[in-house]
Amino acid sequence: MVAHSMSSGGGPDLSSATPVDREQWRAQVKKVLQRSGLIGEQAPAGPVEDVLASTTYDGIAVHPLYTEGPPEAGSPGLAPFVRGSRPQGSVAEGWDVRQRHENPDAAETNREILADLYNGVSSLWLRLGSGGLAVDDLADALEGVHLDMIGVALDAGEDFGAAAEAFLAVAAEQGVRGSALSGNLGADPLGVQARTGRPGDRDGAVRLARRCATEFPELKALVVDGLPYHDAGGSDAQELGCSLAAGTTYLRWLTEAGLDVDTAAGLLEFRYATNADQFLGIAKLRAARRLWEQVTRACGASEPARAQTQHAVTSAAMLTRRDPWVNMLRTTIATFAAGMGGAQAVTALPFDAAIGLPDGFARRIARNTQSLLLEESHLAQVIDPAGGSWYVESLTDELAQAAWRWFQAIEAAGGLPAALESGLVAERLSATWEERRAAIAHRADAITGVSEFPNLDEAPLEREPAPQQPSGGLPVHRYAEDFERLRDAADARLAETGNRPAVFLATLGSLAAHNARASFARNLFAAGGIESTDAGATESTEDVLAAYAGTPVVCLCSSDKVYAERAAETAAALKQAGAKHVLLAGKPGDPPPEGVDGFLFAGCDALAVLTDVHEKLGVGR
Repeated sequence: MVAHSMSSGGGPDLSSATPVDREQWRAQVKKVLQRSGLIGEQAPAGPVEDVLASTTYDGIAVHPLYTEGPPEAGSPGLAPFVRGSRPQGSVAEGWDVRQRHENPDAAETNREILADLYNGVSSLWLRLGSGGLAVDDLADALEGVHLDMIGVALDAGEDFGAAAEAFLAVAAEQGVRGSALSGNLGADPLGVQARTGRPGDRDGAVRLARRCATEFPELKALVVDGLPYHDAGGSDAQELGCSLAAGTTYLRWLTEAGLDVDTAAGLLEFRYATNADQFLGIAKLRAARRLWEQVTRACGASEPARAQTQHAVTSAAMLTRRDPWVNMLRTTIATFAAGMGGAQAVTALPFDAAIGLPDGFARRIARNTQSLLLEESHLAQVIDPAGGSWYVESLTDELAQAAWRWFQAIEAAGGLPAALESGLVAERLSATWEERRAAIAHRADAITGVSEFPNLDEAPLEREPAPQQPSGGLPVHRYAEDFERLRDAADARLAETGNRPAVFLATLGSLAAHNARASFARNLFAAGGIESTDAGATESTEDVLAAYAGTPVVCLCSSDKVYAERAAETAAALKQAGAKHVLLAGKPGDPPPEGVDGFLFAGCDALAVLTDVHEKLGVGR
């Protein structure tokens, strides 16, 4: 670390730079933390910067400062491929912009596909069968699409065999040579098992892989899909470990069927989720390549065959139905992470994908997000732009180690098929989901527009329902689902009665005394779809009672000093006037004011508070 004096021109004078050691930096950090009230006059027991550290769901500590880390992991395009599977990165052509389609209307899907291809999309991800377009309609959906010019990734679940045959028939009708086809035929028996709880068609996947190996050298046959584990609420290391176990199982199946390990590895494409935590997304893709190189090296694959082909998808779990416009920002960050992390193909889900079938505007924004990052931000013009960052390199290393431990646990349990059947995978993912759910409930993991800064006046978007995806296996979660359930119930009350559920903010004292906590309370209640009215500036209990409109739930809002003077008296008067439940914005005192039934404060279980208020107001009955 270096401190700079200012030159006469106003910039740093590098010639007079003086080194600053870590202890000097810690002293400055301590002063800032003391002024902000995060620590007292006494220094914490450990390093002062630990106060600013956080922990991921894999137990990885994220520090505020990294001044050293693991050495750079090789060169781009060379083992262990941490820095990318291709030596040129995405500089030559950018990454593959892959748009997803699942509309069951073949004519509409065809219009959407042609619009996408005309406006910058370079490959298609088609959901077929029960989860999207009927397999028999595939030819109509691909009318006018030149299959020798674009890649196609099929996603048909249990119907992958029929979908592959339909696709190959369309290609044959167009006269496309087998060597000119690219993409993925989408066989994923373990993904089927994860989603449905039923074993997938192993023999069918192997037959398809053998055919690809002999007839379609540029087509992948199998997808190793990490999305079921991510969507179930799993951590990044859990998604990586499960995908690693799935890929290893597919290698076993294919080599047992007579394919050499290099050919078998070349038939797989890995699919991962990236979310709004850009650094974890970058590290996950880098760690995935390192881990797969380790597996394939142990299996005897040559160095070029150890490179992992990656398709990154912006997380569906992070998308919200409320204030969906914020999803555009989330998706931009997740797409950025996918590109920075080195994925060869990237799908940006439309911002309204959690509501139903995306409309034309949403699809346009999704593809233009990628165009902007590629064409205006020039993100692909640097090979491995994250390489050498001590933070990213450390995060990659620790994430890879955590994922490897989980992979070893799955293998020790008999492999992924057995771990899915026994419930081991579901149990681990459920534990992580409950931990994540608690963090969301306490607003430690904020969801902008839902748990934080909600807009009660927003008009919900209406979309055609999306096809139902397979169920019966691992659950599918969205991070906002608990808060949005409360919003739905509150909106139902509004539609039924013409009035939104409401609480009264008993603001005590001047605006300066009560404004901060009243704003906090108003924001928290709005996260549950609850409207707030307030008394404004008050000088006495009588002023509060004069503004009180008789709502069953009230919340006292003011400073600690005013609470000591007026909280107990006001709570008693409000209960005598008809209030059934009195809350206080602030942490419980010792002793707490008499007559107060609960407290709102930063870090409280906001979801539990809102659920209780809903019950007190009779919402959902």
